[in-house]
Amino acid sequence: MNHRRLRHRRRLIAISVGSAGALAAVLGVGLTSAMATGTSSATPAPTASSSAPTTPWAPENDEKPLGNQKAVRPKTLAAGRTATGLQLKLPAPSGKYSVGMVGLHLVDKSRPDPYVAGSTSRELMVSLWYPAASTSGHYKAPYMPSISGAHFLATRGLSPQLVTLPTTAGHVLAPVNTALGKLPVLLYSTGLHSDRATGTALVQDLASRGYLVVTVDHTHDANEVQFPGNRLEVNRMPPGTHSSDTLKVRAADIKFVINKLKTLSTGGNPDAGQATLPTGLTKSVDMTKIGMFGWSLGGGAVATSMQLDSRIAAGANLDGQFFGSAQNKDLKRPFMLFSSGVHNRNNDSSWRNMWSHLKGYRVDIKLKGSAHLSFSDNEWMVTQEAGLLRLSQAQLQQQYGTIDPDRAIAVQRVYLAAFFDQELLKKHSTLLDGTSSKYPEISFVR
Repeated sequence: MNHRRLRHRRRLIAISVGSAGALAAVLGVGLTSAMATGTSSATPAPTASSSAPTTPWAPENDEKPLGNQKAVRPKTLAAGRTATGLQLKLPAPSGKYSVGMVGLHLVDKSRPDPYVAGSTSRELMVSLWYPAASTSGHYKAPYMPSISGAHFLATRGLSPQLVTLPTTAGHVLAPVNTALGKLPVLLYSTGLHSDRATGTALVQDLASRGYLVVTVDHTHDANEVQFPGNRLEVNRMPPGTHSSDTLKVRAADIKFVINKLKTLSTGGNPDAGQATLPTGLTKSVDMTKIGMFGWSLGGGAVATSMQLDSRIAAGANLDGQFFGSAQNKDLKRPFMLFSSGVHNRNNDSSWRNMWSHLKGYRVDIKLKGSAHLSFSDNEWMVTQEAGLLRLSQAQLQQQYGTIDPDRAIAVQRVYLAAFFDQELLKKHSTLLDGTSSKYPEISFVR
């Protein structure tokens, strides 16, 4: 490979992958504070023994490392060890289509970055996941690129020599399957201070089912975001930032991303550096069928975003608390509340408020045996790392519940797809009518 082609390949990796995700060294032992009081913090969260009010189901920082975690030495590696450390894996998509992926660098010149004094523009990295026509000659995207991955690991006392992040199912720049026509769009917003790859197991599955899924990194809220040119931006959110303000920023980000999808749908290239786009992408964006889902604070962002932008036709909240005024405003579009086994309207007043203001189709389901962190990729990867991180079975169950990780992801995939198939594609699913013997873990909160 000549130097010119090598430089081009490296640029494609930097642009197409951007920043990402959540490794499982992120157990939020410090329960509360932000989720209980509505504040966000760039500093370590108080533990459950502090005087701060507590909630039984949500950590303050969805990417908070395990407390008192010591650096792990190579000799602790066990099953799954490779020449470069513990090789983590993700579950393969269950849909019938191969998956393509491309990352875009978006610049909003109409507003400054709220977390950077003197800023003139808000910059975002997003990834687009879609059904691919073919994958031959297109490599699978890494879970996150090397610089942001190394930063992510270093802040947790780990290194790329100890842990190898997963390879995704997304083939970079693979051509879009245009035989499917225009693709319904789903946007994804992740947990507080986590990265857009946190939901990859769900995202790439939805893409394999025929959706164009857009994952968004909320810059300077996320712990790390890698931009083209190997520029790394880290969490710069001021301590004490109220979650309602964070959600306003996220909602503005989502509206801007939808605007850029409109540019894409009309044949334009919204990437700030005019990066190469997959063949067929500009013909495949259905701006009339847009949904959104999110986990934790990202779930709360769904309602705020829907109130701000009427183009979002349906929304799903994965175990996230609501903050701000959105929960007290009527919403006449379909909405799903999808909670862990220890959280719902009985112990979250924001969910009770939101439920009473949902005036369109609404459904409230609970996943038995799961915990708050079960709705992220950590549910799948943490069990692979347990020995490396010296986590006991009791610690795992405290943070991830008792449900089998494979089953947790499988059930989430099926019910998310059922909801969006029904509300965006008008394909009614009997799964949403009531309990199913096939999925006894799901109960309906009436």
